[in-house]
Amino acid sequence: MIELRTPAEIEQMRPAGAFVASVLEATRDAAAVGVNLLELDALAHDMIRAAGAESCYIDYHPSFGASPFGKVICTSVNDAVLHGLPHDYTLKDGDLLSLDFAASVDGWVSDSAVSLIVGTPREEDERLIQVTAEALDAGIAQAVVGKRIGDISAAIGDVAADAGLEVNLDFGGHGVGRVMHGDPHVPNDGRRKRGLPLRPGLVFAIEPWFLHTTDEIFTDPDGWTLRSADGSRGAHWEHTVAITEDGPIILTARSS
Repeated sequence: MIELRTPAEIEQMRPAGAFVASVLEATRDAAAVGVNLLELDALAHDMIRAAGAESCYIDYHPSFGASPFGKVICTSVNDAVLHGLPHDYTLKDGDLLSLDFAASVDGWVSDSAVSLIVGTPREEDERLIQVTAEALDAGIAQAVVGKRIGDISAAIGDVAADAGLEVNLDFGGHGVGRVMHGDPHVPNDGRRKRGLPLRPGLVFAIEPWFLHTTDEIFTDPDGWTLRSADGSRGAHWEHTVAITEDGPIILTARSS
């Protein structure tokens, strides 16, 4: 069911967005050569406890997950692009890391993701991260009253196409509110002027994710982590966005 939030409710969602942004900033800044993924998860867990927030991940068990997730942040490295289950892995120079985090504050949820390079960057990884971020910006620019979901999807897909990237449509953006995943679905490619009309009060996550040379993925034996079929690297960016009469509000905007 698609729900519309009042202006007052959107204001009530701001603390959740700010908290999610702060955790991503902290874990992003902590990610370095020699840091273990479990350390990043522990940092996020500590911040959740200190803020009195609730994890959206730790008990999460959708149909595509083998078991409850059991951790509080997704850490996807190199050929992993989504739902990376934190495990005993120490980051190496040149790793491409995507962090995806969602939490509930006072009953309201926000969801966001960022990609970065640990240590020495590779040019092709920098370009992939940049293109994915540009796709997010292009999608958000279409998140205005009078447009449709298809306009957001097409804007994301056009950025990918211009960069020579294929788009997987198995996972994309989604409604956010009292729960992490709700309606509407926001695909990362589509047709303009099609789909749900955008109205004030809609709140959803926009989340482009691309792989270097494929759009095919498979599930790791851990039952969660999604990896590219050909071993190529992936990047993932996401923001929770509210539609208002005055334009989109990025609830998970980071300070840096």
